[in-house]
Amino acid sequence: MNIFSQFEARVGNILAAMKAEGRLPASLDLGRFVVEPPRDASHGDLATNAAMVYARDAKEHFSNPRQLATEIAFALAKDPDVDQAEVAGPGFINIRLKPNVLQDVLRAALRLGGEFGRGSAGARTPVNVEYVSANPTGPMHVGHGRGAVFGDALAVLLAFSGQTVCQEYYINDAGAQVDVLARSAFMRYREALGEAIGEIPEGLYPGDYLKPVGAALAAKFGKSLIGKPESEWLEDVRVTAINAMMDMIREDLAALNIRHEVFFSERSLTRGAEGDLVGKAIDDLTARGIVYEGRLPPPKGQLPDDWEDREQTLFRSTDFGDDVDRPLKKSDGSYTYFASDIAYHKSKIDRGYLSMIDVWGADHGGYVKRMQAAVKAVSDGKASLDVKLCQLVKLMRNGEPVKMSKRSGDFVTLREVVDEVGVDAVRFMMIFRKNDAPLDFDLAKVIEQSKDNPVFYVQYAHARGRSVLRQAAGAFPGLETTAAALDQADLSLLTDEGEIGLMKLIAQYPRQIEAAADAHEPHRIAFYLHDLASAFHSHWNRGKDSPQLRFVNEEQRNLTCARLALVVSLTAVLASGLGILGVSAPEEMR
Repeated sequence: MNIFSQFEARVGNILAAMKAEGRLPASLDLGRFVVEPPRDASHGDLATNAAMVYARDAKEHFSNPRQLATEIAFALAKDPDVDQAEVAGPGFINIRLKPNVLQDVLRAALRLGGEFGRGSAGARTPVNVEYVSANPTGPMHVGHGRGAVFGDALAVLLAFSGQTVCQEYYINDAGAQVDVLARSAFMRYREALGEAIGEIPEGLYPGDYLKPVGAALAAKFGKSLIGKPESEWLEDVRVTAINAMMDMIREDLAALNIRHEVFFSERSLTRGAEGDLVGKAIDDLTARGIVYEGRLPPPKGQLPDDWEDREQTLFRSTDFGDDVDRPLKKSDGSYTYFASDIAYHKSKIDRGYLSMIDVWGADHGGYVKRMQAAVKAVSDGKASLDVKLCQLVKLMRNGEPVKMSKRSGDFVTLREVVDEVGVDAVRFMMIFRKNDAPLDFDLAKVIEQSKDNPVFYVQYAHARGRSVLRQAAGAFPGLETTAAALDQADLSLLTDEGEIGLMKLIAQYPRQIEAAADAHEPHRIAFYLHDLASAFHSHWNRGKDSPQLRFVNEEQRNLTCARLALVVSLTAVLASGLGILGVSAPEEMR
């Protein structure tokens, strides 16, 4: 039950009637206004900017926004669910609802439980969410973890909002970095056979995580690879090493309760059963005049060392919003990364995904325009690509930077962090900041049991709510506290400002789900949960000084039942939101 969307429809109906009467233009787009909570809760329950948005369109009949707002407010005041509709400022409309509306919302939350706020599955375009996609050259680090948690939470959020979602991982197993991996693994292979290899040469991966790969190679091939030229052993070692790295990455992701449905190999684009898909994509774009042979102007400023003034195969990305056209082939005739990425996204489109979300690291920001241009070109403008960039994570302990890990060789692994602070702390804190903002992750602070630790604060609100039910069972032996039983409670008894404030926040949950899903911003759910938990804790603390406000009142059974209905609904929303973020909702915390 989304009262915001309901009132958007009601305001829309009022505007539509004004269109039919000729007092608003017939071509007016009625989807431009919003209904939202007022910035100041004392101003009412809902607010709309409809008059402000349409004042210019309506100037033939209304001299200013306030005049249009007055007419909309007059019509809203006739609504049986509206207690008062007032014009404020230059033309905003504040709406106060009758008490039964919030009571109905609370009953809906009580009856639906964890399904409250879930969107209806409809004929919306399936969404492909590709995230993590770390190079398979070693264990995942904390930066990978941020993209992993963000992508997973976004996928779950979209599914909860009613969309069909595919979670995908793109294995970058075709570039030069996997050849470096193979050479690094070969060093460990020689080491496993008893050779003293000394320091790992610069340019290779030094981490201890490759020692098991070397041992596996020794067990599989014995000494048969020793003495052979690289061209003869590179492929076998590469395949073994990549498989081992992907097993490690899957284990790291599983430790965060993340499991992708599709693992797509970059090498399959040129060496798969369907042949050279990159070449086919280039041929298709060439036939449509989108790829041509030409020269690029030199970049502004100092020329990079690898810049070549030569005839080359170029994609007309400037026709689709990019800054310059982009090369598709290197000087040796091999494909650029961009060419492979075009073919990869074309494969997503061919699989039916016209809505795509890619989650990348912040260092890929300069790549966004060209990839969005490619998606427009390949799909004839039918597909969309939203790229979400995840900024860096600075790992701290009591405010001091954390040292590198011997296991990885040059960074702290994600698995080490998960093992130290737990899945819940990692997942919540990775979301409790917008993805494009830098994140300081303090290993000591995220496990503190204090209100300054957001994950504890929200989880404790859920546990505290569940403790109310246990307390009620002791005060009223035999009292039924199931949702079905509490559905019979007299909710009109909930009249305190704190109780009404909690009901208003619960009523916002469906809107928060819808807005966060539309914006592809799961951090909004974390922020909302923190606000809800804060309001609950504040009301709880009021009960310490005013016993009549406590959720369990041994002298008033009916009032207690009404308050229990509020608590059950609130904890259901907390558990639902935490579930979207992949965080547990504990029954108790010690």
